[in-house]
Amino acid sequence: MNLNELINFLPTWHVINGCDADCPVSGIHADSRKVERGSLFVAVRGTTVDGHDFIDGAIAQGASAIVCEQVPSDASPSIPFVVVPDTAEALGVLLDAWYDHPSSGLALIGVTGTNGKTTVATVLYELFRRLGYKTGLISTVCNYIDDKPLSTSHTTPDAVTLHALLAQMADAGCEYVFMEVSSHAIDQKRISGLAYRGGIFTNLTRDHLDYHQTVDNYLKAKKKFFDDLPASAFALTNGDDKSGFVMLQNTQAKKYAYSLQTLADFKCKVLESHFEGSELSINGREVHVHFVGRFNAYNLLAVYGAAVVLGENPEEILVALSALRPVSGRFETISSPLGYTAIVDYAHTPDALTNVLNGIHEVLGDNGRIITVVGAGGNRDKGKRPLMAKEACRLSDQLILTSDNPRFEEPEDILQDMENGLSDNDLHRTLRIADRRQAIATATRLAQKGDVILVAGKGHEDYQDIKGVKHHFDDREILRNIFASQHKS
Repeated sequence: MNLNELINFLPTWHVINGCDADCPVSGIHADSRKVERGSLFVAVRGTTVDGHDFIDGAIAQGASAIVCEQVPSDASPSIPFVVVPDTAEALGVLLDAWYDHPSSGLALIGVTGTNGKTTVATVLYELFRRLGYKTGLISTVCNYIDDKPLSTSHTTPDAVTLHALLAQMADAGCEYVFMEVSSHAIDQKRISGLAYRGGIFTNLTRDHLDYHQTVDNYLKAKKKFFDDLPASAFALTNGDDKSGFVMLQNTQAKKYAYSLQTLADFKCKVLESHFEGSELSINGREVHVHFVGRFNAYNLLAVYGAAVVLGENPEEILVALSALRPVSGRFETISSPLGYTAIVDYAHTPDALTNVLNGIHEVLGDNGRIITVVGAGGNRDKGKRPLMAKEACRLSDQLILTSDNPRFEEPEDILQDMENGLSDNDLHRTLRIADRRQAIATATRLAQKGDVILVAGKGHEDYQDIKGVKHHFDDREILRNIFASQHKS
């Protein structure tokens, strides 16, 4: 494909330097280090670096043309410079054209919200595979092209990776793709150029304020995803979340809602809960599922609603849902031979902790104690740390504050921020153990028959990020090793 063919897909552009814009393009990159001879380099302004500062480097690497918002004063006269109003937006459009518009041939469904994205997207992926479709998944835990797993490092990949991945899914014959859409990806326009068939909103509570600064900015980022949906798409929202219908205010998509509390297109009632699963009534039909807690009832209802909107048979959906299992690291239960239960969950916001702990209370009642092990990530929103500790303590009998992914902060500083949210009475039933392995081991020594240990914050992660190095660390592995030793003793 040559440059002229590509840039004709852009809504606004002009070429300067009087160069021949008919040059062939061998690839598209936004990282100058990946540029090869013949590449088109798109100079995107990022949050920490500006691609315009790397134009000379891209040319030295062999770039045949540059897309930018501002042409350098010493621009090479032998290189075409395509000037656009917004390079982040242009990058997605160019990649979509380069890969022959893969998302247009897929039923691409985006899931956004603070909590539940991974569960909703993954269960939809598993549901549609069970219903007989070739399906793709783009998620925090793992990406899948039908049954082929691919590792992932971000909730939503960068634009270049994302478009390449969708092209692979289209080439593999996938009909549906379910993807988590993070607020960062929306704000940074990583999803530019994609054609969505539908969007699902789970909920919105405090998170990522280190990036968005205010909850209002965070909400606006989520809302933009729905604002940009076309009239041919659907928008499915949580009618019980205070931001649920805000998401639909300006969308052209066909609107649907799901709810456990109010009138909605899709309704659910939790009939019974236990640690092996729940009995639900969904739109008047009863179903047993292997998921626990009201928060998971919302997740499954979103899945059910989306599948119905996409034309699947309600009875077949419920049969398939009854066979599915929770996502790795989401309310994942591990039983101790000593008669207590450990639950590993990714909950890393105040609201997520509340949801998981309430789910445990729904099952446990007064038949045991709850011991919660939790930390908070370093170099992230500090304001949520005391809130997380307060919620965890309020809903637990014993709290152990520990390290999560401290990144470039000192673990003790993070724990102090968390501890600042606790009263003197709270501190009487709180331990502070920075070493996460030791904290988990302490919880198992404190637990008695009938108790529940919640190890929260990392879920599926198998590493601990310390000073820029990822050290192997898996909450589930540590618990299983401890329980194995209990068998032997």
